[in-house]
Parts: sequence; structure tokens; C-alpha cells
Amino acid sequence: MDPLASLLYEVRSDGALFSRNIVKPPWSVRFAAGTPLSVVTMLRGTGWVVPGDAAPVSLGRGDVAIVSGPGPFSVADDARAGTPPFYVVHPDRCTTADGECVSDDIILGLRTCGNGPDGSTVLLTGSYQVDGRVSERLLGGLPRVLVVRHDGRLGPILDLTDLEIGRDDPGQQAVLDRLLDLLLLSTLREWFSRPEADPPAWYRALGDPVAGRALRLIHDRPARPWTVTALAEETGVSRATLARRFTDLVGEPPMAYLTGWRLALAADLLARTESTVESIARQVGYQSAFGLSVAFKRVYGTRPSHHRTGAVRTAAPG
Repeated sequence: MDPLASLLYEVRSDGALFSRNIVKPPWSVRFAAGTPLSVVTMLRGTGWVVPGDAAPVSLGRGDVAIVSGPGPFSVADDARAGTPPFYVVHPDRCTTADGECVSDDIILGLRTCGNGPDGSTVLLTGSYQVDGRVSERLLGGLPRVLVVRHDGRLGPILDLTDLEIGRDDPGQQAVLDRLLDLLLLSTLREWFSRPEADPPAWYRALGDPVAGRALRLIHDRPARPWTVTALAEETGVSRATLARRFTDLVGEPPMAYLTGWRLALAADLLARTESTVESIARQVGYQSAFGLSVAFKRVYGTRPSHHRTGAVRTAAPG
């Protein structure tokens, strides 16, 4: 499994809040704080993504934007007009700007809102609730707003998503969740591969025969007792060559990256499974629970057992 697949494996939609917005100028839709990842697609018309903490980014027909970070943002027809939002999209509902329920004239159909069914702009949005240390390693490498310009490659996914949003068949939410996963993965992969993108260092390093091979080995088999020498032997180069190439391309030495990856895996296993700390330690490459605990405390500032307790408390209803 390559690093992108490893990171995206844990970034999955669950009860995604999908919306289709049919609007005519002037228009603005606000996305409230609290959603770490949003996918915004301009099916028809043009507009702007307007984050509060970064420069506005234009969207053309067929463009797909990914907005990362929990801060609020808007999508509007004019980035400078300051048009008040028709409604605000929260992680679990839509409201007016004052927090009230949206009026019936804004609801145009199933998962569809706007100010007129004949609006010149059709905007699709999907929101992710993302958690876990593994996912943070992906989100930490993304810009506030990234855009994949329309070239036809994402067209079939967008067409199917648009069709499914208007349906209300059994299992519909699961279908929409998987479509959002597919749209996110496809958009990120497209963006990472484009020359104008600025992907994370580990992604660029994947194309290198030495550093890329070492990255895949670490992600495939984190429990192996890796050393720089062992990784060098597997990649067919000297220890010095591997250390230099990996550090230059990834931005940190091989053993530092390995430690970060192991601890991210351990943190998510602690939060999502009932395995013992001893068992998790061995799964991610530590000889004992004590060894994991020492490294965990050094990097995260807390012991594994405390991390698990906090994760359970956060996930508990109410």
C-alpha cells in the first residue's frame, strides 16, 4: 500500500452531508466551522471559494475544490460583493444565517436548496468529518483550498453523484458516502499529479526509486524491525545514499518518518479498537507496551492509555 492509499484509507465519509445548490446571482452559501474537509463542485456556472483566512479561489464549470481545515468559508458568485448567505451548511443541518430553520421556499427538493430551480449555477457540496492521527498526516499537507480544473476526467463521477443526490432509494446514504469517497480520492490524485500542484514532500518522493521504495516498505510493514541499513539493503543502495536521498526528498530522516508513522497508527488503533496496548505496540513495531508508551509520551505528550480514554470520551454521545 502506498502512502496516499494508507492515508486515505482512514479518510472515509460516514453520513456525509450532501447538498445540491441551484442559485442565481447574487448568491452566497456559507459553510460553518467544524468540518475538517469539504468537497465543492461547480456543475454549472462559475463562482468563488472564499475562505476567511486565505485568498479567494475561482471555480469554473466542472472544477472541483477541496477545502481543508475546520474554519468557516463561503462559496459565492462574487468574491468581493459580500453577499449575505442564503443559508449556512453545518456538519449535520442547514440553517439561515441567524441559526433558524431554512424556509420552505429555499428547499427546492431532496438535498437541494437555492433561490430558484432555473438558477444559472448548480453547486454540489459534500462535507467530511475526519479524525485520527493518520488522517492528520494527509490534511496537514494540503493547502487551505486546492482546485482541480475541469478536463473531463472527473465527469463520470460528477454525473453519477448529481443523479444520486436527487434519489431517495433504500441504502441511499451509503451510496452517497462512497461516491464522496471516490470523488475525494480522484480529485486528490489528479491534483497531486499536476505540475502546478504543491503536494506534500512524501508524495513527490514516491516517484524516486530509492526514497519511494523505502516509503512503501515502511507503510506496508511498519512492524518490521527497520533500521536505515535494513531499508538500504531492501532498496539496493548504500546506507548513506538512502539516508541522504530520503531526508532530501521527504524532509526528515527515515527513522523519524518511521516513528511518526508507527505512532499515528498506534493512536488510531487505540481510539478505534479494544486491543491491549501491548498488542498494539507489537502491531506497529515496538517490542513492548513500555517502548510504545515512552515514544508516545515524547511525541504526543500523553500516555497511550490516556489517549484511549480521551478518544472514548470524545466519541461518547452527549
